[in-house]
Amino acid sequence: MTSHDNLRLVKIPLNSGAGSIPALGFGTLIPDLAETRSATTNALKAGFRHFDCAERYRNEREVGESLSAEFATGAIAREDVFITTKLWNTNHRPERAAPAFDASCVRLGISYLDLYLIHTPFAFQAGDNMDPRDPAGNIIYDRGVTLLDTWRAMEKLVDGGRCRAIGLSDVTLENLVPLYEAARIKPAVVQVESHPYHPQTELFEFCRQKGIVLLAFAPLGHGIRPGPLEDPAVLAIARQTGQTPAQVLLAWGIQRGTAILTTAKTLDRARENFNISGIPEAAVDAINRIQIRTRLNSVVTTGVPGFIAKGG
Repeated sequence: MTSHDNLRLVKIPLNSGAGSIPALGFGTLIPDLAETRSATTNALKAGFRHFDCAERYRNEREVGESLSAEFATGAIAREDVFITTKLWNTNHRPERAAPAFDASCVRLGISYLDLYLIHTPFAFQAGDNMDPRDPAGNIIYDRGVTLLDTWRAMEKLVDGGRCRAIGLSDVTLENLVPLYEAARIKPAVVQVESHPYHPQTELFEFCRQKGIVLLAFAPLGHGIRPGPLEDPAVLAIARQTGQTPAQVLLAWGIQRGTAILTTAKTLDRARENFNISGIPEAAVDAINRIQIRTRLNSVVTTGVPGFIAKGG
């Protein structure tokens, strides 16, 4: 468990690959492109140095433009920022992985990636259509490629030197264990939905045992009402500590040992989410005792992200 008071500066070493991942990260799933630019700039101003992107979000170019503008000022160096993006489901065929990686780097305006994730364990029909569906509206899966096939292609990207570390997103423990055992380069990071209502206890324990960083998305419950932000235990701790409920939830996530992603569209909210401090151990325990269990995103069963609209 992390006990740092200055949680915004916590970094977690990667077990494979290079460097450390800042525990507090900024997620870029923002549909509006202009808003993507301004939100990324605001996050940098607030102090964020960990940005999580994805080909599927369709806004890598806008994120890259904002990052490049800050790099150009000299105030922030590329090496100061940890950048992640993800291989989409339609690029699981091994021969498609390297071109997809290169295309993401071009859109982001960078020469290397700190972390590249398989977005989901599900292979979709290969092609340029990110949401391939049959006439009945059902996703067309690619049964001719395995997750291990794709992972082998990811390992080759690390061998090439421009990909510092690799991992998986939206994966279950049942998917992860056999992949981990077969992998030549072990996953450095696993990104999954995680919050007090869905703490991912078994998966988190496996990751801790193997030295894999669990990176939590939707740590605030993705705005679901009622949700963790309105939980009585969280509200009580917020009153006791003088923090906002969001700050309490983010502190809990880092103090239990995970990295976390939060998305803010305004500078004030970005500053709120970045300027977090530790909560008492008794408060961490109180949140751990919350009994509500609910998953908000069904992506782990279908490969279709629950927070992204069809074709969006």
